Amino acid sequence: RLRDTPEDICFEATANAIALHPLRPLLAAGDVDGDVYLYSYSCTEGENRQLWSSGHHLKSCRDVAFSQDGQKLFTVSKDKSIHILTVEEGRLETRFPKAHGSALNCILPINNHVFATGDDNGALKVWDLRKGDSILEAHQQEEYISAMAVDSNGKILLTASGDGTLGVFNIKRRRFDLLSEPQNGDLTSVTLLKRGKKVACGSSEGTIYLFNWDGFGAASDRFALRAESLDCMVPITDSIVCVGSLDGVIRAVNILPNRVLGCVGQHLGEPIEQLAVAPGGQLLASCAHDQKVKFWDVSALGTMVVDDYRKKKKKGVPLRALSGKAVGNSEDFFADLRYEAEPEAA
Repeated sequence: RLRDTPEDICFEATANAIALHPLRPLLAAGDVDGDVYLYSYSCTEGENRQLWSSGHHLKSCRDVAFSQDGQKLFTVSKDKSIHILTVEEGRLETRFPKAHGSALNCILPINNHVFATGDDNGALKVWDLRKGDSILEAHQQEEYISAMAVDSNGKILLTASGDGTLGVFNIKRRRFDLLSEPQNGDLTSVTLLKRGKKVACGSSEGTIYLFNWDGFGAASDRFALRAESLDCMVPITDSIVCVGSLDGVIRAVNILPNRVLGCVGQHLGEPIEQLAVAPGGQLLASCAHDQKVKFWDVSALGTMVVDDYRKKKKKGVPLRALSGKAVGNSEDFFADLRYEAEPEAA
């Protein structure tokens, strides 16, 4: 039987990190026990399959990412190591055992040879596999690096940090460029929008901060959501992002004009750890503390038109459901008791 989305994938421990393959219906996940899994997923019922698992990490696996060509899987761990596995059979190909002085938190492949890692202490390293070592090391931020993004040319690397700053690094010239002024709360996520002209950062205060591409010193705009900490964010279109928060709700948000469009899905009452988008932008995956990876149909977001005119919202109205499985459908009896309308832009 065909479904709108693949079935949930259940794990024995909480999955901290997920990534979707750039070309094929494959999902990688890393859990708090340090195990890494690769699954194939399908909208046909009963067709999700575990392809392999790897237990090389000694402590929690914090982040996973596919290489751009989809042949390698990068994983980083609290045990300070970086592992590079083959996607086909899960074989450990390259290992950097003491890659950083602190527990690693995130990894970002920049091209098929170069990747960046950030740790709990605010240190950034950029690595080149051809040299087998790091080509840039910087320690400009004081708290953990939560997320990274790179421009389409692979030249400018952005790092979001728990100290509230956005770091800007020039990979081509191997140097640090600048830090933004600190925002309120930790910066938890960073993504490029509007054909690379805008940068959006989520924060632990429930606010999205916007920066102009050539103006990283100070935020150009901010948008406060009535949500607890925005812990992860992924772009769906050039203007729409999905954000996962501590309250377990995945919101679709349009940037400029700033609007909360509605609820894409939820892990009821369970903090969302990470989001990932499938190639083509039709499918979103999420992992949370309920030890599940869930899939959501976000194909409708690609056709949404948001006009500049803002209607006055009534208070206490639940978030609009944007997918068949989202809260707001009649299936969730308590929806309107639990979620209030989102406020307008601050």
